[in-house]
Amino acid sequence: MQSYTIGQAARLLGVSPDTARRWADAGRVATHRDDSGRRLIDGRDLAAFSVEVGQTPGGEEDDTYTSVRNAFPGIVTAVKLGDVAAQVEIQAGPHRLVSLLTREAVEELGLEVGMQAVARVKSTSVHIDRT
Repeated sequence: MQSYTIGQAARLLGVSPDTARRWADAGRVATHRDDSGRRLIDGRDLAAFSVEVGQTPGGEEDDTYTSVRNAFPGIVTAVKLGDVAAQVEIQAGPHRLVSLLTREAVEELGLEVGMQAVARVKSTSVHIDRT
């Protein structure tokens, strides 16, 4: 199973490394140390925690005004395989993305819960909000 450093987890959760470290210190997500002493989070634990964080309203306030980009790096939180089709869920910070694709594509990519992935979105209709 893949493990993530605090910095990698922070990037996937869409928060600062300090926030991820505070969450780990508070016991909100389990960590362990590798041979060099770095704190790591197991992929399955991070996937479950990312779903919890994504369902919690609020989070860190961000006063920047941006147009959303089309690449969403995150962590795979669910893979449902059918005979021909598959459904993959990715938690990218507070965003939950669900993609329907072929079972063959999921198997070729080796997608499984807890691994890092990037959801790329292309749309003919894009809305921009300024808050």
